[in-house]
Amino acid sequence: GHFVESGGGVVHAGGSLRLSCKASGFNSKFYAIAWFRQVSGKGREEVSCISASDVASNVGPTSYADSVKGRFTTSRDAATRTIYLQTTTVQPEGAAVYSCGASSYPACGASSEPLWGHWGQGTQVNLAS
Repeated sequence: GHFVESGGGVVHAGGSLRLSCKASGFNSKFYAIAWFRQVSGKGREEVSCISASDVASNVGPTSYADSVKGRFTTSRDAATRTIYLQTTTVQPEGAAVYSCGASSYPACGASSEPLWGHWGQGTQVNLAS
């Protein structure tokens, strides 16, 4: 299975977008799910992580990169197998391809180097000039 990401587009600096990531062909509820972003020519950055429901995590049910903390919020809907990333106050460095990965662990922060899989194609976020 894989994720299908959507919701990207053009946003003005300071604006908001809601990104969606729907699991296809597998049940995502057992996995911690992270949003990543990547700019062409640069490495992938983990933006957020949300643990599987009712799973204890040493970092809490959600975690965020310092660069987005307080501005981005991740959530999940088990019924629709969809994970969301609400972005607010988008800054220029927010222009990237955003994609979801499922962790090899059910809890965020369970390992310093979890394996990630079930990648989708990603959704592009661009900033208006």
